[in-house]
Amino acid sequence: MITDPEKECVATVPSGVGDAVGVESRKWFVAIVNHNTEKAVQERLEKLGYETYVAKQTVVRIWKNGRKAKVEKVIIPSLVFVKCTQKERHEIVSLPYIKRFMTDKAGVSRGSVSSPLAVIPQSQIDTLRYMLGQSDIPVSFADRPLKFGDKVVVARGSLKGIEGEVIQVTEGKAEIVVRVDMIGVAKMTINASEIELK
Repeated sequence: MITDPEKECVATVPSGVGDAVGVESRKWFVAIVNHNTEKAVQERLEKLGYETYVAKQTVVRIWKNGRKAKVEKVIIPSLVFVKCTQKERHEIVSLPYIKRFMTDKAGVSRGSVSSPLAVIPQSQIDTLRYMLGQSDIPVSFADRPLKFGDKVVVARGSLKGIEGEVIQVTEGKAEIVVRVDMIGVAKMTINASEIELK
């Protein structure tokens, strides 16, 4: 009879199988949060024991009075990368400061009702970390290929469903117009993360 608990565990694992049997692997998921809360959400999740990453870079900012200061600038607004299991992700999404998790629109298969969750490979997280940590010049991030004339639809928020056309794109925001025939256009500026290409 085996009395050592560690030996008992080893005895139940089939031979030739690694020590991660039945353990769900952790992957990098993308949590969507409110704008300008990325660092606070990162701190909260890390206090809960999760590995997180916010894409930020130290840059020199020049104030109106000419004073210079080094500040940490978030490069990808409204996103926090979270390394967790699928089960942990279900718990995280219920936290009040997490809006939802990003889906992979390109990964949708025919006949599928919903898109799969976006999962970022470890190598891409490592490359992004290195790039932002080593670059002497400010890095910008084009989160989606929105351009002048794109037809878009508001996918989230109180204006969900409104269709319009992009007339300008600046730092994570897009100015879109909704045409009203023979009267003119209604314009609004909205976070790029809130709209999708039609």
